[in-house]
Amino acid sequence: MSQRRRRSLALLTSGVLALPLLTGCGAGDDEGGPAAAGQDIATTTRDKVADGGVLRWAVDSLPDTLNAFQADADATTSRIAGAVLPQLFVLDAKGRPVANPDYLEKAEVIEREPKQVVLYKLNQQAVWSDGREIGAPDFVAQWRALNGKDSAYWTARNAGYERIEKIEKGKTDLEVRVTFAKPYADWRSLFSPLYPKQVTGTPDAFNEGARGTLKVTAGPFALGAIDKKTGTAALTRNPRWWGKQAKLDTLVLTAVPRAERPAALAAGKVDLAEIDRSGAERIALARRDAAGKDAAGKVGAAPAGAPAHGPGAAVTPAQATLSWANAYGTDEEKAAQEKETRTKHTEAVKRYADEQAALRGFTVRKSLEPAYTQLAMNGASGPLADERVRRAVARALDRQALADLVLKPLGLPAKPVGSHVALAGQQAYADNSDALGGQDAKAAQALLADAGWRRGGKLTEPAGAKAGPESAPQDDGKTPAGPGTGNDGLYIVGEDDGANGEAAEEGSDTRAADDADDAAAPDGEQDGVSPVLAPAPFGAQQKASLLAQAATARTADDAKRSAARDGDAADPAKGSPAPAPAKQAARTSGNMLAKDGKALTLRFVLPAGPGSESLRAVGERISQTLRKLGVNTETTKVADDSFFKDHIASGQYDLALYSWPATAFPATDARPIFAKPEPAADGSLLVEQNYTRVGTDHIDQLFDQAVGELDEAQSRELVRKADARIWAAAGSIPLFQRPELVAVKPSLVNAGAFGLGAPRYQDIGWKKAPKAKEKKK
Repeated sequence: MSQRRRRSLALLTSGVLALPLLTGCGAGDDEGGPAAAGQDIATTTRDKVADGGVLRWAVDSLPDTLNAFQADADATTSRIAGAVLPQLFVLDAKGRPVANPDYLEKAEVIEREPKQVVLYKLNQQAVWSDGREIGAPDFVAQWRALNGKDSAYWTARNAGYERIEKIEKGKTDLEVRVTFAKPYADWRSLFSPLYPKQVTGTPDAFNEGARGTLKVTAGPFALGAIDKKTGTAALTRNPRWWGKQAKLDTLVLTAVPRAERPAALAAGKVDLAEIDRSGAERIALARRDAAGKDAAGKVGAAPAGAPAHGPGAAVTPAQATLSWANAYGTDEEKAAQEKETRTKHTEAVKRYADEQAALRGFTVRKSLEPAYTQLAMNGASGPLADERVRRAVARALDRQALADLVLKPLGLPAKPVGSHVALAGQQAYADNSDALGGQDAKAAQALLADAGWRRGGKLTEPAGAKAGPESAPQDDGKTPAGPGTGNDGLYIVGEDDGANGEAAEEGSDTRAADDADDAAAPDGEQDGVSPVLAPAPFGAQQKASLLAQAATARTADDAKRSAARDGDAADPAKGSPAPAPAKQAARTSGNMLAKDGKALTLRFVLPAGPGSESLRAVGERISQTLRKLGVNTETTKVADDSFFKDHIASGQYDLALYSWPATAFPATDARPIFAKPEPAADGSLLVEQNYTRVGTDHIDQLFDQAVGELDEAQSRELVRKADARIWAAAGSIPLFQRPELVAVKPSLVNAGAFGLGAPRYQDIGWKKAPKAKEKKK
């Protein structure tokens, strides 16, 4: 496994990507422009924050390891490391790295020739929790663990450390000199977090010693108890902390699945939790009800009793009457079942009402995450292996409309992302989408025509076949199917208007063509633009096959009757002539595109789990757009735990929607995402994290030049050039920055939606109650 691959693995999670606190270049404040959305954290000066208290903060899960450089490290690992370990550089509100004065007095490149030398001057008060000074021995131990030379260390993130030649103490114990064998532009990414030498000094300590505990720390908080039974990790105020004391006594990270967070907030289990859109809507409804407003925001319409939304709101008077009749009818068995159902329903309504009453005490803070959602196109095989087809799909998209669909209802800025390698506000950001071109349906049609795709093309493959490799399974077997399960199976977009049905030739039975058209289009959809066709395409294929057989039989019968009318059947000497072979209707693609006898159909894979509703809505909108272009999409919704492993990473898709994290070090961290795949010895492709399988030597060269360029402005310019080439290759299309919605108690300050910035844990706390004089004012 390559060093780039090992580093990149640490960024990947199921369906969404982990967002480690990365850092980057430090000059050129005007580059990148303003951030798309600022932080929403109720910024408050420390003198107005109370001393003490406990904050319960929801996380996805307790970490399997506390070593951020191992492959199974996750977002909770990074959160704990950020609070208890040295972070030499942290991200500001624009996602730009700044030296952390709690640990550094200065860090700079002091020599460029003959070799790059970086000098770190450490804060003279910085000590580990065991009293030992932070110094060169800790830097040396971490470098040796992560430089890739000793395979006994189980590492996942090595990039940059392999470029170091030596580390030594400077003029004093507080100075650390790092000499590089090869120049490294992203040197600020190194040693954050910095582990004590007790963790990195030996392979055993590195591999196992920091999985469940950190005995030595150096942050505003220290690691307390991790309780797997309660799903909590306690961080307590560090008594040896030399900086400004943490305002909170204890920070309790509590594992709560995202779907359960509204209930956990209402039950008082957590005070702060990142939530999805449905959770934010519940809090908005609760606060609206508390203010006595209706859905239109008018005062004086507060509902009495149960809320006018939730589990009780969907029951109609007729349904309620029928339920009562069944519960008190003469059929005792049916009545008992209905009474049990009514009891469960009543309990659900009451539980929802109680939760809504409690959720009135929360507010939602909003920003945009340091991650963007993209449309990925698998260029390894099938129609999308042709760059013209990828570019056509990309140019058909209205990226502004897709951003509006997701972000406008949340009251967030809806601007399409213009870069693969940075977000607005970060110094490497520039909108390079012009390298591909904006939305242009005519240009998209021309590209497809140039690639040989035509409307009304003759189809030679059996009904249901598609261009490209074998279709992905309709269901991965891990997700329950059916209404209400979040997985509605497979749908084919573009085959619901009869366009792919049987077209009658001269002399053929037009009724067969009409019947075949009916089989291809659900009732009432022949002329519509609905993105959803009837599920279970196997059944539709069966019906089409039977109709084709019937058409053949009718054609044969017509031939016999015609011969009889001509008198041939009346001559016994001639006998019964063998019927002429029936002339079957030729299948064409109608209004859809085809080439070489195959319809242009793309497999579209989407996650089926909770919290992915917006992705599925975006997917449906993209499918509608492509349908107008003449491109079918075959959509499969799969379980979250198999989305990446079984589909994206394995290449079992044509189109997919997923997100990548922003990075302050694109020369290092974006390289494996867009690297040109290389053939392996067994004939497979080594793709690193380039799951679109689209790359070029030129892109790789630009990244390689950027990572070794010590002129920071020039390095960023090389990264932007690489981004322009990535746009032109059209393997992935950035759409919008992901929304960040965080539920908090209003009195919690300096916490919430952090946007591109890093939390400052020691400043988080509860706002002081106003004094009597202030209340009178």
